[in-house]
Amino acid sequence: MAQPQGVVARMEHHQVAIYLAAMAAGAGIGWAAPAAGPVLEHAINPVLGALLFVTFLQVPAADLLRSLRDGRFLTAILAVNFVVVPLVVAAMFTFLPADQAVRIGVLLVLLCPCVDYVIVFSGLAGGSSRRLLAATPLLLLTQMLLLPVFLVLFLGSDLSDIVEAGPFVTAFIVLIVIPLALAWATQFWAARAESGRRTSEAATSLMVPLMAATLLVVVASQVPKLEGRVTDVAAVVPFYVVFLVVMAFAGMLVARLFRLDPPSGRAVVFSGATRNSLVVLPLALALPDQLAVAAVVVVTQTLVEVVGMVVYVRVVPRLVPAATDTSPAPA
Repeated sequence: MAQPQGVVARMEHHQVAIYLAAMAAGAGIGWAAPAAGPVLEHAINPVLGALLFVTFLQVPAADLLRSLRDGRFLTAILAVNFVVVPLVVAAMFTFLPADQAVRIGVLLVLLCPCVDYVIVFSGLAGGSSRRLLAATPLLLLTQMLLLPVFLVLFLGSDLSDIVEAGPFVTAFIVLIVIPLALAWATQFWAARAESGRRTSEAATSLMVPLMAATLLVVVASQVPKLEGRVTDVAAVVPFYVVFLVVMAFAGMLVARLFRLDPPSGRAVVFSGATRNSLVVLPLALALPDQLAVAAVVVVTQTLVEVVGMVVYVRVVPRLVPAATDTSPAPA
């Protein structure tokens, strides 16, 4: 596939700044026009589904089969996300604010690994974006299977009276199964027809605008819910910062334990640190009204994390150095 030219290339080069600007614009819209929040909330699933379709489109179906044979990398990425992360969250859990909605929001977001912009930031730091892309469906399936188990372990069996299984199943179908099936169908079309190839290339070029649109819509729709709960939400920010710091070193240790090459090791560090706030947000939005602040807690993690990723892009190549470091310069 030809390298992107013109506007697309410039957007990719400045994507971090674009994402930060999108979140700032979303916050401004949310404060200036709070009545637009409920309308924008309905746009979250469509724009997020489009983003995940484009993400999956970059993973050839054949690569998925090959990735399942990449045993060492897959074991490392599963270990950091579903063994190390829950242990880190468990260590912090006692110190979280007592508010049940806040705790559910923190658990939802921290227990689920990112599957979208982690690929961007890992690539900027010289991580193996290809391996992360290929591992994406496995990470999504695993987190959807384990999240209910983790929630019960942390919150107890009474959770079943609060959280319904329906929204989880709906989110999995709408945000994972359908985008993945459409992506594979588009790949099949692209391999057999010029029109399919052009469509695939055009869709892939929309990655940065779709990510920016998703961040803007998510932030703008949730900011109005902060009214009267700013203190509660602000109380979780230090936990998100601590999580990023701890996971930088935990991911590095996992990479060393599994003796991964530097690009794979950096990918594991980023995967362990970045969380799936955008995909779990619909789950938080489906909670009862008395737990509505959980969605804002999830979005707050995104705000902290994107800033943290700017730091990670510079720090992770030093934590997981290469013999001859050829990491691309941060945007």
